[in-house]
Amino acid sequence: TGPSAPSGAAPADAADGKKDKKEKEAKPVKDKPTWGAPGEGKAKKDAAAKAKAKPVEEVPFVETPEGQKKDLSLPIAATYNPRHVESAWSAWWEKQKYFTPDSKTSKGTCESKKFIMVIPPPNVTGSLHIGHTLTCAIEDSLTRWHRMCGDLTLWLPGLDHAGIATQSVVEKLLYKNEKLTRHDLGREKFLERVWAWKDKNTSHIKHQLNKIAASTDWSRERFTMDPLLNKAVVEAFIRFHDQGLIYRDNRLVNWCPHLRTALSDLEVDHEEIPGITYLEIPGYDQNVEVGVLCEFKYQIKGSNDFLTVATTRIETMLGDTAVAVHPEDDRYLKFVGKSLVHPFFPDRKMVVIADTMVDREFGTGCVKITPAHDKNDFMAGQRHKLEMISIFDDNGHIAGNGGKFAGQHRFEARKTIEEELKKLSLWVQKKPHAMSLGLCSRSKDIIEPFMKPQWWMNCKDLADKSVKALREGELKIIPEFHHNTWYRWLENIQEWCISRQLWWGHRIPAYKVVEPPQDKEMWFVGKDMAEALAKAEAKLGKGVVLEQDEDVLDTWFSSGLFPFSVFGWPDTEGNDDFESFFPTSLLETGHDILFFWVARMVMMSIGLTGKLPFKTVYLHAMVRDAHGRKMSKSLGNVIDPIEVIEGIELEQLHLKLYEGNLPEKEIEKAKKGQAADYPDGIPECGADALRFGLLAYTSQGKNVNLDINRVVGYRHFCNKVWNATRFGLTYFGEDFKFSGALRLSAPFAWEDRWILSRLSVCADKTNKAMQNYEFAAATTATYSFFLYELCDVYLELLKPRFYAEAESDETVEDRKVAREVLYICLDWSMRLLHPLLPYLTEELYQRLPPSPTKAESITIAQYPTTVIGWNNHIVEQEMELLSEIAGKFRSQKTSLGLNPGSRPLGYVRHSDADNVASLQNLTTRLSRMGAMGEIKVLAEGEAEPKGTLRDVVSDRCMIFTAAEGVDLSQEMAKLQKKVVSAEKMVASYVDKIAAPGYEDKVPATVRETNAQKMESSQKELQELRTAVKNIQEAMK
Repeated sequence: TGPSAPSGAAPADAADGKKDKKEKEAKPVKDKPTWGAPGEGKAKKDAAAKAKAKPVEEVPFVETPEGQKKDLSLPIAATYNPRHVESAWSAWWEKQKYFTPDSKTSKGTCESKKFIMVIPPPNVTGSLHIGHTLTCAIEDSLTRWHRMCGDLTLWLPGLDHAGIATQSVVEKLLYKNEKLTRHDLGREKFLERVWAWKDKNTSHIKHQLNKIAASTDWSRERFTMDPLLNKAVVEAFIRFHDQGLIYRDNRLVNWCPHLRTALSDLEVDHEEIPGITYLEIPGYDQNVEVGVLCEFKYQIKGSNDFLTVATTRIETMLGDTAVAVHPEDDRYLKFVGKSLVHPFFPDRKMVVIADTMVDREFGTGCVKITPAHDKNDFMAGQRHKLEMISIFDDNGHIAGNGGKFAGQHRFEARKTIEEELKKLSLWVQKKPHAMSLGLCSRSKDIIEPFMKPQWWMNCKDLADKSVKALREGELKIIPEFHHNTWYRWLENIQEWCISRQLWWGHRIPAYKVVEPPQDKEMWFVGKDMAEALAKAEAKLGKGVVLEQDEDVLDTWFSSGLFPFSVFGWPDTEGNDDFESFFPTSLLETGHDILFFWVARMVMMSIGLTGKLPFKTVYLHAMVRDAHGRKMSKSLGNVIDPIEVIEGIELEQLHLKLYEGNLPEKEIEKAKKGQAADYPDGIPECGADALRFGLLAYTSQGKNVNLDINRVVGYRHFCNKVWNATRFGLTYFGEDFKFSGALRLSAPFAWEDRWILSRLSVCADKTNKAMQNYEFAAATTATYSFFLYELCDVYLELLKPRFYAEAESDETVEDRKVAREVLYICLDWSMRLLHPLLPYLTEELYQRLPPSPTKAESITIAQYPTTVIGWNNHIVEQEMELLSEIAGKFRSQKTSLGLNPGSRPLGYVRHSDADNVASLQNLTTRLSRMGAMGEIKVLAEGEAEPKGTLRDVVSDRCMIFTAAEGVDLSQEMAKLQKKVVSAEKMVASYVDKIAAPGYEDKVPATVRETNAQKMESSQKELQELRTAVKNIQEAMK
């Protein structure tokens, strides 16, 4: 490290605050087999052909025993192999406890020097996919950066039991493989199957996280149904219940008949149905007709009058207890209070009511009321004290009180009820109707509103406090455009149904009194049966018999406790982990679960600990495929990160589809999608390339359209890093040892001063990018420096200094300085890139020569910060000029068809005296950068060299290339095209300035700019015409 980069120093602002002209977006590069001068395309191809002709002697790969440090005593391999490079490091890092902070010694660390984060626990339902990989890439890069900045760092891993999702998957597999249901096995045996499934997936998910280099503390790994976390769940339920926030009530819930459980509003997908549509649903062998409005009649009792009603769910008429009309609708006022005849239940009390809920302009102005199966009807039923009649059973069949329709599937009854109404002449019509249909997000069954006694949580007060935390700046959510979503959800929060009719999950710690019999349900809560029984006996006396609720808690209830339950809450006394690591620093996750998870963590933490669970929330984009489609197994675009890391053939991708629960026709659809996107399978990319590619995508906004082929391009960048470092290592020799710091008084060459300035700027940009969660900017800064500045320029300019034959004291000293600057460049590059490319940089960092400042592992090395003393804007401006001129020389050589190895004489003319002076001192560098022979700088007024071709660099600079023996016809054609283009440009400015009213209507600043551009264009046109004339003369 440099002398001006002390540990913990904050990165300094760039002196000019401007974006570098040379900096480019980090786009994938192709492998370049040799290290010739930039632009020597043909030479590189020739060299590649030679390389193929000579087999490279490969260094044998040696397996490293688990947990041991990799032996790098053998020479570095000639080719980059991600499988070899990425092996062994994760196990060694874990064994060395680099990622395991000591909670005792961590006490008292100031907040600004702590970085604590919990992983969004993946569902234990299966494998991680690319979306999880983006999460891990972001979180790991942040964690590694903070660790290298010297912060106390902890990234805690864990898994979520995912109640509905996991039970659904295991039930499907059970039926698919054994034709059994969970009820065939019974609760205990079924749960054994789920635990076995969980154990299998846990090991695979941990394997995936290790493969993508997640620097988590595995000694603190948590699972939401571990005893530690289960204790927290029970305690949270009891506390909220004692505060009156959790209560039991019989009200409408979203019911999934296929899964036989209640769902929260957020677990219901709403699909827009444009008109008559036929849907497949689980558990029913026929398509269900939706998107229709059915009209039928109810008779006014004791008369010949009828009221026509309309419904999209004709089967619910079995539970109707009223028809509502608007109290100001003159058409029906005479019927209000009258009794109606239900055609299938003539003895049922059924009346006409007046209620403002009715839209008299919609349909007939009469609304059937089914209080037990519709939310609006439920509220109307409460207002008018109507009977609540549930006519479905838990499986979605017509219940025993359904008369002749009892036992029918509800959608079978939909058809038979229509037939019966037609027989009774009560059917009116059926017509197409656009509607929003609620579907279970897991099973895709049609949701039915059900009357069910459930456990509910009132979140209003906690939601208000969560809104206040964001408004007052105590909580930060990044990006800020998510603030409105936060406010919208929490300011309109509804009661939360927290019970689920599942077997897999946290069983509710509530116990019902079964003896002695009670007139009304009576419940007691407790940590266990004994505690609940003691409470019951204190109220009811001895002889009480209790029965624990069969239901489990909503998964999000336990997930909402995750940031503090993982540290041992509620046992906080003498708890070093809780004291040192809670509250956490950051919560990083996808924006799709801002309310599902993030808001609930904030609310529950405020309610149970009195603190926010984290200070900042960063929400990343959602990963879609290259076509912008959601990841879906049926589309075949769900990719396991291991498939990208290790590569996979198309046939293997196809075979993996059979491992899940997809129906055969969905598998065939997925195969076609895979064949279209990955006709040759997925090539091996490695974890580093995958991470870098995902991070480079993060600038896209709310969605990341991931093209795997672009990730392949970043594997080529990794190859470039490998080859460049391997090449650079050859300059050190076996005895080189870095002194530990650069002397600012050292006799640096011009290119040394330039590369150190660019390195300092790169460090500044990368640190700022990480601080601001701008990961794409971090990839661009490091990529641009390494590829376009270190490799394409500096390494090329070094060659003459190391290959020179003279051995003077000056040459020896120059080589010493060059080696030290090169060491700094490679060392800093590895450390700057490490959070983005952890495996590759550790492997290459370990191969760098020894240094007093070199750490045992790059994971704990100091992250570079800008060195003010290295910043040199004059040299950077000179390099910009040289790069522009060199590019023109290389381009002119190519256009002339010259052999890449040829080195023609070149001349430069520049109208600026200062630039002329700089160029005269840098002609040897310009010669090498431009792949030219000797280059001369023309003095002011000096005649144009004969036998040369000119080209315009800018309106102030021209180059001339000696063209003896060159066929000039191609160059003439290109110049003539440029002349035509320049003539059009000049003409456009002439027309613009000559337009009527130009002087009056166009602002002076714009007129001045146009005048300058026209003058510059005219000058360039003149130079091009002169060049054409020169070629014409040369061709005579």
